[in-house]
Amino acid sequence: MHIAIYLPSLRGGGAERAMATLANGFADRGLKVDLVLAQAEGPYLSEVSPGVRVVNLQSGRVLPSLPGLVRYLRRERPQAVLSALNHANVIAVVARMLAGVPVRLVVSERNNVSLSGSSSKNLRSRVVPHMMRWAYRKADGVTAVSGGVADDLANAINLPRDRISVIFNPVVTPELIEKSRMPLEHPWLGEGKPPVILGVGRLTPQKDFSTLIHAFAQVRTVRDCRLVILGEGELRAELEQLVASLGVQDSVQLPGFADNPFAWMSRVRLFVLSSRWEGLPNVLIQAMACGAAVVSTNCPSGPDEILEGGKWGRLVPVGDVEALAEALSENLQVLDVVNSIERAMFFNVENAINAYLRLLMPR
Repeated sequence: MHIAIYLPSLRGGGAERAMATLANGFADRGLKVDLVLAQAEGPYLSEVSPGVRVVNLQSGRVLPSLPGLVRYLRRERPQAVLSALNHANVIAVVARMLAGVPVRLVVSERNNVSLSGSSSKNLRSRVVPHMMRWAYRKADGVTAVSGGVADDLANAINLPRDRISVIFNPVVTPELIEKSRMPLEHPWLGEGKPPVILGVGRLTPQKDFSTLIHAFAQVRTVRDCRLVILGEGELRAELEQLVASLGVQDSVQLPGFADNPFAWMSRVRLFVLSSRWEGLPNVLIQAMACGAAVVSTNCPSGPDEILEGGKWGRLVPVGDVEALAEALSENLQVLDVVNSIERAMFFNVENAINAYLRLLMPR
């Protein structure tokens, strides 16, 4: 079977890492796999297996990649295409129509459409949901990464809920566990050092690291601890200014994007997800798989499903500095933290591959 996975690039986020993991998993099953990228760039390119062919449409952006994707479909004629990220999903639907070739198309929704669209100042983010109303009905299958995302998508684009399949991300892999055990040198880590709290994600409004920094500053007044936030983004200067204004610059570091955040996750005392919204937050699952205790906002969508209502980690309201500070403080005081590795293993690559193949196989 010949499968193509189409997305803008392998820059940055959890969706890109998940698609690279799926491509590798399909190839490991002996399938012919093309990873078709509008632009072949990004840090996750190095994680793509030699068994996966990378097809670079050399477009820079998604819309200009349309002619190249049409030519690819006519030339290569894969039996199935999986696309990810909503603007790329729309282009994939249009490309299949223009190519006029028989190919099964499954589109994957990764985030809360209503929240990400309403909070964005980007014109594309506001226009794309209207295009999705038409495009997603043309796909052979529609998937969402969590039940919350599926419910939101059905309401946002008026799509019957029973047309949407929930497939959790392929988060936990042998490579993740291996990377978590790699050496990591940092003066804040080691026996006898103050506990380290970790956040990971793009420095954007969605991740709400300002609430985390405010909460940490409160905890820091009564307990010696450290905060590290791994990631890069447009709010770096604003967050650095906030750290300085709160007087915690000696206890907070923003080192930027990390190739191996898992080595951090396996060594810190506590991982925190402070997001305002998500689809299915991979980093929360990754931290659990690495053995970290976790605290998360109960944002739409994903954390409540991952933590099963708080069974595997503390859930706090979105944007609530006091509640987050209390949760941080309590977790730093408890010696016997909940071992959430067992729950994290549910989100493994084999489960995801099996579920996607059931949708992608030509009927």
